[in-house]
Amino acid sequence: MIKAILWDFGGVLTTSPFEAFTRFEKAKGLPENFIRTINSTNPNENAWAKFERNEVTLEEFDKLFELESAAMGHAVPGTEIIKLLAGDIRPNMVNALKICGTRFNCTCLTNNVAAGNGPGMTRDAAAQAEVEKVMALFRQVIESSKIGLRKPDPRIYEYACEQMAVAPEEVVYLDDLGINLKPAAAMGMTTIKVVNEGQALRDLAAASNLSFS
Repeated sequence: MIKAILWDFGGVLTTSPFEAFTRFEKAKGLPENFIRTINSTNPNENAWAKFERNEVTLEEFDKLFELESAAMGHAVPGTEIIKLLAGDIRPNMVNALKICGTRFNCTCLTNNVAAGNGPGMTRDAAAQAEVEKVMALFRQVIESSKIGLRKPDPRIYEYACEQMAVAPEEVVYLDDLGINLKPAAAMGMTTIKVVNEGQALRDLAAASNLSFS
């Protein structure tokens, strides 16, 4: 029996930062998927991983990311990437979160960095106000930059289950990255890869036995 729903934030309740990455790459004449390639190279110890675990400062990340990107042929300061992280709120997904919150323990599990304002990593006051409204719908928010663990480390899913006081088999977990879902599925969670909003809502309705129309 499902007792809790675990929600990623960026790419689930907001549009994906990957869309912003693509626009940036095109504008700067960078190879397709250049930023994602950097972030997936040495994924546990690269600049991005260290920043999400809050092991380096914004200034250190800026320099480390620039060195990593330069080694791949195009130097990009890390602060330029931070500006791309905050997506737009998806109202239909937020509505689903509200409905799920009446029945289940809804918790946010997000990889984020100690930059911008709060879990949504926004740099705009109006956008941050919208994010805060969404965050208030969760029973709790678990942030990688605050606990020193990041997805897909299995320990962060164990931590989330402990915080929610549920077993993995009692959890539905939504994320837009398959690499983050695999350890959770291996633990016994019901996982939903968010490819697009319509698909995510259909899959969540089936898993939760709720209607979002």
